[in-house]
Amino acid sequence: MNNSPSWRSEYPFQSHYLELDSLRYHYLDEGEGRPLLFVHGNPTWSFYWRKLIQGLSSEHRTIAVDHLGCGLSDKPGNYPYTLERHRDNLVELIESLNLDEITLVAHDWGGAIGLGTALKLPQRFSRIILFNTGAFPPPFVPWRIRLLRFPWLGSCAIRYFNVFARAALSMAVEHSERMTETVCQGFLAPYRTVRDRVAINGFVRDIPLTSRHPTWQVLADIEAGLPSLATLPVQLIWGMQDWCFDIRCLQRFQELFPAAQVHQLEEAGHYVVEDAHEQIIPLMQSFLQSSGLE
Repeated sequence: MNNSPSWRSEYPFQSHYLELDSLRYHYLDEGEGRPLLFVHGNPTWSFYWRKLIQGLSSEHRTIAVDHLGCGLSDKPGNYPYTLERHRDNLVELIESLNLDEITLVAHDWGGAIGLGTALKLPQRFSRIILFNTGAFPPPFVPWRIRLLRFPWLGSCAIRYFNVFARAALSMAVEHSERMTETVCQGFLAPYRTVRDRVAINGFVRDIPLTSRHPTWQVLADIEAGLPSLATLPVQLIWGMQDWCFDIRCLQRFQELFPAAQVHQLEEAGHYVVEDAHEQIIPLMQSFLQSSGLE
């Protein structure tokens, strides 16, 4: 792990751990009040949420997890890095911390993980905020992702050359000037070695390209359950320059959550929080206030 003080200055939070089958599951827990639960995707970690935590923790309890294999959590080599397992780990954290009236804040794979968790524990969730994500069998898979599914070649590129995490530093943002050396160092810090990148590869392998993949049905079941969450206040904040979770994913969520508050950020990409956190924080504050959380 690169302990350079430069990226640590961007991430001035105290670490907490939950033990899961002798593995350390890392999370942040900042502030007090009703909880905002931040769930990241791939290839990020709780570092992705740092600006929102800093902007919202004065009024809310902000909890941000690192999925096993990611961030500051343990990275076992022999582990089922699947949607189901990540969901079950999040369920265990919520029950361990006895969280209630949770506002789910999720991005990328965090949407499926977080919404799957909300369907398991519906009584514990009260609001949903989603950023550029999906929670249904993928309507399309970009060619850049499909290339990384080639046998041996994709895994080698991800694990030995860190292609996925490094490419995202430029391909997932529109405002490249925000990706300073310090910020890039923070995104990459937990993924310095071949062993450290096992979960990044696991997430990519878990993308179901066809209905024969076991995670296809898991996503289909989550999608089928989402209408039961439509009575909750929902906010959708979308970077419209995203080439992965693009407008088709946003439109699908609008169909599933017809009363959702929608914000399309035209000059933001997939890492929408990096591109537009100054716009996002007041949007979230307004939503939380109007839905009775402030």
